[in-house]
Amino acid sequence: MTSRRTIITVCTANICRSPMAAALLQHALAAQEEPLRSLQVISAGVAAHDGEPVSQNSIQALKKVGIDVSSHRSQMLTPKMANEALAIFCMTETHRARIQMVVRPAPKHLHLFREFLPKGADKEIGDPFGGSLKLYESCRDEMVEAIPSLVEFLRKLCAEES
Repeated sequence: MTSRRTIITVCTANICRSPMAAALLQHALAAQEEPLRSLQVISAGVAAHDGEPVSQNSIQALKKVGIDVSSHRSQMLTPKMANEALAIFCMTETHRARIQMVVRPAPKHLHLFREFLPKGADKEIGDPFGGSLKLYESCRDEMVEAIPSLVEFLRKLCAEES
């Protein structure tokens, strides 16, 4: 399922933030040149129940920007997935800490989704679960803001890997 050409976005239950983040990043990478265009972005959760549908507000927030995530089903992040991925982008420090406790050795490229933004920017993306559509849209916009810095990081990482 995963390969060194796979990026994983991670949140808690894999039904709100990480599916949105994966879809937004995949959309952005599709517009890049190779090898970025060929990267696969998937999502998983640190406390997910496999097979749960994505939240309706996540679907609606992305539909407003022309992306469909309605077919997404949640999955638990496994050590195998983490060890095989090129990079993992978490929503919060808690997610990163949980992965570092469970996956041995800890993944080399384990970062926050907003980690590469300039100093002063909030690095974590809060959980919109149970919140209004407006809250999900705000969460989406925080992800969109981080995409250019992630693309630049992945460009450098792919150059190092080749």
